[in-house]
Amino acid sequence: MMKPKDMTSFSKAKKSLGQNFLMHPRIAERIALVAHLAPDATVFEIGPGTGKLTRELLKLARKVIALEADQELFEKLQTEFAPEIAEGRLELMHGDIRTFDIATLPKAYALVANIPYYLTGEIFRMFLEADNQPSSMTLLVQKEVAERIVGNSERSRRTSVKKESILSLSVKAYGTPKREFVVPRGAFVPAPKVDSAVLTIRGISRKHFSSRAEEQQFFALVRAGFAHKRKFVRSNLAEAGLSGESLPEKARAEDLPLSAWLALVQESLATGQ
Repeated sequence: MMKPKDMTSFSKAKKSLGQNFLMHPRIAERIALVAHLAPDATVFEIGPGTGKLTRELLKLARKVIALEADQELFEKLQTEFAPEIAEGRLELMHGDIRTFDIATLPKAYALVANIPYYLTGEIFRMFLEADNQPSSMTLLVQKEVAERIVGNSERSRRTSVKKESILSLSVKAYGTPKREFVVPRGAFVPAPKVDSAVLTIRGISRKHFSSRAEEQQFFALVRAGFAHKRKFVRSNLAEAGLSGESLPEKARAEDLPLSAWLALVQESLATGQ
């Protein structure tokens, strides 16, 4: 059996899959800890890769379900974690997350993963908008993306005003995001060109929406409001045939908090726009 720390037999990272393998066990341990997993938790991990994070998750959760797209890595992980698979504590699957059926996961699962950068937005949409939402998400993403979501970008720190984006509002509509800690690019092989950060999203639910119609209207308004960045939000909404009369005349979409957009949903549905 392969030793956990022996990485020489793992396949070379594939650019087509956006692979950047996390090589530091202590960082993997820290990621698992900030996920705040209950002893009876079921964790879904996307792209276990070399298994560093998988091993730490197995120490804390009752069960881990891991989906690996790389056939070669999948086969090596089967050998690496043969005891855990035999015990039923690890369910290892081969497949692409983009075609995975989230409905097959148990209710109240926790999502924890080092995800490919190019799939970040798609994974947020898939899981936050799914009927079977995770109870929480703990993801290793680009540092800039994490800061944009929590409103902790360099610009926001400089002006002391949090700026929103379609991505940040889409996340905050379902849960509470927090940037936990930064992971330097040197912690990965191959090293990416930018640093990463661990982002948690807790309290995931649809509490802000009483119906699918409200949920759909929220996204329609946000997309329309951000359509032209240099224009005021009321102008953008008017171009899309949507009402924004209750908003400040010279407000820009990035300056409006989630509460303003949620109020706008009620206003637009009430007026039929």
